[in-house]
Order: sequence, then structure tokens, then C-alpha cells
Amino acid sequence: MREHVRTKRASESELPEEPAPSKDAGDAELDAVAFRRRLMIWYRSHARDLPWRGTLDPYRTWVSEVMLQQTRVAAVIEHYERFLRRFPTMVALALAPEAEVLAAWSGLGYYRRARMLHRAAKFVTSEMGGVLPGTSAGLRTLPGIGEYTCAAIASIAFGESIAVVDGNVERVLLRLTGRPEESTAAARAFVVAQATALVPRRRLEGEHNAAGDHNQAMMELGATVCLPRAPLCLQCPVISMCRTQGEHVTPPRAVQRSRQAAYLLSLRKRGTATEVLLEQRADDASLMPGMYELPPLPQSAIEGREPVLRLRHSITNTNYYVQVYAPQRFDPGAKTKRAQAAIHPLRKAVEHPDRELHWVRTARLPGIPMTGLTRKILQRLRVMDSARMALLE
Repeated sequence: MREHVRTKRASESELPEEPAPSKDAGDAELDAVAFRRRLMIWYRSHARDLPWRGTLDPYRTWVSEVMLQQTRVAAVIEHYERFLRRFPTMVALALAPEAEVLAAWSGLGYYRRARMLHRAAKFVTSEMGGVLPGTSAGLRTLPGIGEYTCAAIASIAFGESIAVVDGNVERVLLRLTGRPEESTAAARAFVVAQATALVPRRRLEGEHNAAGDHNQAMMELGATVCLPRAPLCLQCPVISMCRTQGEHVTPPRAVQRSRQAAYLLSLRKRGTATEVLLEQRADDASLMPGMYELPPLPQSAIEGREPVLRLRHSITNTNYYVQVYAPQRFDPGAKTKRAQAAIHPLRKAVEHPDRELHWVRTARLPGIPMTGLTRKILQRLRVMDSARMALLE
């Protein structure tokens, strides 16, 4: 991203003046010039040091923005650099098989993002000479790039003067203007108008990216100071301009649902190699098609049995309380581990003609596309760490 965060606090005189925009976009009374000046002084001193900041490569900006959709920054940091080591350029991503892309994405969730990123890279490489469009309008034509993502890339990578409105920016603007949170088209239009009125009109000039830095500063303010709960108002650089100064009115949060889920962990030896039984979702499945997961178990098959692992896995507004069962733990009298797995009713419970089951070597697990929950289970039980897998054998 074209971001140059200064290590020393900038004085107000270092920031160029701009004429204030007209107030025909909404009913706010914010002084745009004063707001931008205070925001940027704060940002240049307090911006987090994130691995995608400071890059001049639009491809890396694109990857980071797609990863950051509906995903915590901490989780993205863990995956971003590893993904780029595997696919350092758009051409490398375009030429890779989809299964490799999904495997590298595993753990971030929302796998449609990875599929669309891969599809768009192939399109740009084959139809656009490998050059990412430099405007929001051009970016909007690519697969999987919506309104927010195209604005973020165009602003941060190319300096286009366009507002970027994510959940953090929306929250900042609602509090500044004293508005409640409402899920209506009019409320959305109001927020976009406010954001647009505040964006600097200058495009990229040398090393100075006014619009891109401003948009990142807005998102940073919402992510680190103007928090959803218990905002840190005393640390806010624009508190004197805020009509709310605290939490604003929000609709009741959706009640978290709870569901039970059970999975089979079946291991076997093939010579010196260890294999784990996985199920592959159908290519036309509505959720995570083609991904591998541990075979689900019906509740009737686990009654009275003790799992080898219990964990909670949250997806949007649902908490899954997961239990994992391993046949080896239940038939200690069997003569061999292979015999245990073959005769155990848990193993029989997953046999079905419509299921596509595969024995996969544990050494291959890091390179296949697995669901985030499956990867979490296998890591927790050290199945992906062959040196310590004696726990289950």
C-alpha cells in the first residue's frame, strides 16, 4: 500500500491546506480541512506497523484487502506473508492450481474469496497483460471485487480520490454526526456521502497519497480507538468534533446460536507413513465446495462415548461445540490398530455411497485445501506434527 508513516509527529504547518468541500452531501457540519489535519497528525504517529503497509505493489495491496474482508487483522498477518511467499506475483497466482490456492488460504475462512482472487488473477493475466486496472471502475469489472474492495485498492494503490467505507469507517462517521445505526438505504447513502465529503481531492503526487492515507487513517481510527464497545474517546484526535463521544445507538445484536457437531478422526499406518481419513465436499456444494474435512458423525453414533477433543468454533453468529472421536481410544482389546479402525462402529457410521472418502498422508496435509475447523482440529491434536503424533497412536 502506498503509505508512508512518519516516525515523528507532524506539525499542522506540514500538511497542505485544501478548500473545504461544499455541504451538499448530507447534513453534517464537520470542518473537513480541520478534521483531516487532526486525523493525519494522529495517524502518522499511531498507525500500526502492518506487513502490507508501505508496499508499492498493487498486487500485494489487492491480496491484503481481500484477506481483510470479514477477518481479524491478527489472523491476516499470520497468513499474508506465507501466501505471498507461495504466490509472490499475480502470474504465480494465476498459474497455480486452485487446490494449492485454497490450501494456502486455509484457516482464513470464506473460501469464495480465494476462488475469486484466483479467478481474477487468471483473467488479468490472460486478458489485461497482467496489469491490474488503476481505477475503481476498472477494478469493479474483475471477479470477486465489490464496491468496498475496488475503492480500497484504487485509493491505496493508485491514489484515486474515492471514499472507502467499511464497518470501522461507518461507525466513526455515525458517532461524529450523532446518527444511530440503521440498516436502510438512506442511512447507507448518508454515510457514503459523509465519507466522500471528507476524502482529499488530490490524487497521487510522488510519495504523497492523500486519499489513500486518509482512508487508511479512517479505518485505523475505527479499528483501534473508536471501538464498537467502550470506545477510547480520550485518545481520539477528533473528539472535540464528535457529537456522540461514546457508544452510539445500535440495534440489538443477533443472539448467538449454538450447535453440536461431531467428527471422526481415523488414522492408519501404511508402512512408515501415517494416513488420516478425510471426506471431500462435492464440487457443487453450496458451502466450501471441494474442501476436505474430517468425516461428520451422527449423534446416534457417539452416545456414551468419550471424545479425544472438545472445542468451540464460531462462524458469524453460530457457536459450534465440536467433539472429535477416535476409534483407537475405544477398543483397546483389539490386536492391531488397523483392526480397531476396521471393526469399530464409529468407522462404519461414516460409510455411505454418496460420501467421497480419502486416506491422506499426514505429510501432505499442509498442501491440501481443508476447512478451517478441520485444520484447527488436526493442529490441536498434533496430527500435522508427525514427531509428536504418538498422542493418538
